Amino acid sequence: MYFSLEVLTVILVAGAMAMALAHALELPGKLRLGRQDYFVVQRIYYPGFTIGGGIAEVGGIAATLALMLTSGSPSRFWLIAGALVALLVMQLVFWFMTQPVNKHWLQEVELTAPAKRFFAAEGSDGVPLPPAQEWKALRNRWELSHVIRAALAMLSLILLTTAIAIQGA
Repeated sequence: MYFSLEVLTVILVAGAMAMALAHALELPGKLRLGRQDYFVVQRIYYPGFTIGGGIAEVGGIAATLALMLTSGSPSRFWLIAGALVALLVMQLVFWFMTQPVNKHWLQEVELTAPAKRFFAAEGSDGVPLPPAQEWKALRNRWELSHVIRAALAMLSLILLTTAIAIQGA
């Protein structure tokens, strides 16, 4: 049972990392896009990244917490706790950096009822978004948030797999 939890946790955290890393790897190409093309590209991510990221990130946090609470040694506990903290900080970056800009990108997109609730959710960092004319500031904030999230997810995956590997050593 514990082995299955380890495998599930790694799969979910790897999925969360894959979503953030995909955005980060697009950065060089997206920086070459003009305003019109960039806005078109931004709107194609929904719903795939929303659904996939939601499942992997929420599931990854829950599974990592369960794994941490059932870890056998202090060293494993702290490695898994570090992985959990990285995942939680990843969420903070999403809700305070990414989500407010997501709302802006999707203002003119027809969304389903659940998507309307999700993208209208509170999560603003209190800093007003720049007007649409300053789209590069929005782009830079959104892109930077995903680079940060990818780094946090990678850190989480490294800590998690290290904790699992030292059990067998």
